Amino acid sequence: MARMNGKSVLLSMAAWVVLTSSAQAELDDRSIIDLTYPFDEHTIYWPHNKPFAWEQTSWGPSSGGYWYASGQFCTAEHGGTHLDAPIHFAKDGLTLDEIPLQKLIGPAVVIDVSEAAKQDRDYRMTVADIQGWEKAYGRIPDGAIVLMRTGWGQFWPDRKAYLGSQTPDDAATLHFPGFSKEAAVYLTSGRRIDGIGIDTASMDHGPSRDFIVHQIVNGANLYGLENLANLDQLPQKGATLILLPMKIKGGSGGPVRVIALLPQEIKR
Repeated sequence: MARMNGKSVLLSMAAWVVLTSSAQAELDDRSIIDLTYPFDEHTIYWPHNKPFAWEQTSWGPSSGGYWYASGQFCTAEHGGTHLDAPIHFAKDGLTLDEIPLQKLIGPAVVIDVSEAAKQDRDYRMTVADIQGWEKAYGRIPDGAIVLMRTGWGQFWPDRKAYLGSQTPDDAATLHFPGFSKEAAVYLTSGRRIDGIGIDTASMDHGPSRDFIVHQIVNGANLYGLENLANLDQLPQKGATLILLPMKIKGGSGGPVRVIALLPQEIKR
């Protein structure tokens, strides 16, 4: 029998959960957390990106007497809870549809910097923050998805507060926390992670002009998750993430449904 790596085991476990009726009681609303904001007229997008638009095209009784509902939507790739594919900031990086499924399921490493972010709205996660997590919980596991919890979700969907600017359409005026260059290098070169994520509008902090974290992470052919919801409901270790991005062929990113399976010993 071929040896299975950690991601293969996770995928096999996921299939087993679906197929095993006895597991239904475990997958209830107490053990699954939705980390995704809804897409609607309140969804926050990066300055100058078109906002989410949805309209009803048919909605009501049909000529045949049965109910029929249908609509259409339009959206930029980078807004709301979304995934940045490696090609976003790396010419030869993977596009959204090319990211292997195995890399979209993995253990969540949640590094809480919310107290520091209260003191500095432009706070950047440091290597010391990461090492502090590892001292408490052990080395970041291979295939992990590292999430930076800043507490910024408290401001959603207030666009001015969330983007940290009275002129949120001007990208040069934004203020919110992000990863530091040093932290990005540490995670991509010193650990074997599959991606990173954050509960703000960008992996880079608001005042960034070179988007160096995007360059480093995407340059390592890794993805980033932005505008994550409900990170305050996750333990710092033990949850499993499942990412289901819209499969846009050639896409630089797109909307993603992110859910977290909590460890069995934790119930909301």
